[in-house]
Amino acid sequence: MNNDLLNILSNSNKDIDNQKLMDYLSGKLSAQEKHEVEKWMIDNEFANEAMEGLEQLAGKKNIQGYVDQLNQELHQYVSRKKERRTQKTINNNMWVYVALVFILLIVILAYMVITRTQG
Repeated sequence: MNNDLLNILSNSNKDIDNQKLMDYLSGKLSAQEKHEVEKWMIDNEFANEAMEGLEQLAGKKNIQGYVDQLNQELHQYVSRKKERRTQKTINNNMWVYVALVFILLIVILAYMVITRTQG
C-alpha cells in the first residue's frame, strides 16, 4: 500500500496547504492568511472539527509530534488489518482445497464401487 495514503494530512485537502494548517495552529500566520484558513474551515465541517480538537491540545508546540504519532498509529492499524485480511483469505482458500480433495475422493471411491459391481 502506498505510504502517501497512510498519512493523515497528506492529500487530505485540495483547497489549502497542510503547512498552512500547521502554521495556523502554531499562530504563525498573518491576519489575512488566518482569515483564509478560517473561511475554508467554515466550508469544511470535518476539517473544522479536527482543527478545534488540535487547538485544544496542551503544548501546541508539539502538534507535529502528535500528527506524526497519529500517522504512525494509523500505519500500524492499516498494516494489521491488511495482515488479518490476508490470513482470512489463506484460511478460506485452505477450506476450498480440502473440500475439493474430499469431493475427488468420493468420486474416485464411487467409480471404484461402480466398476467392481458391474464386473
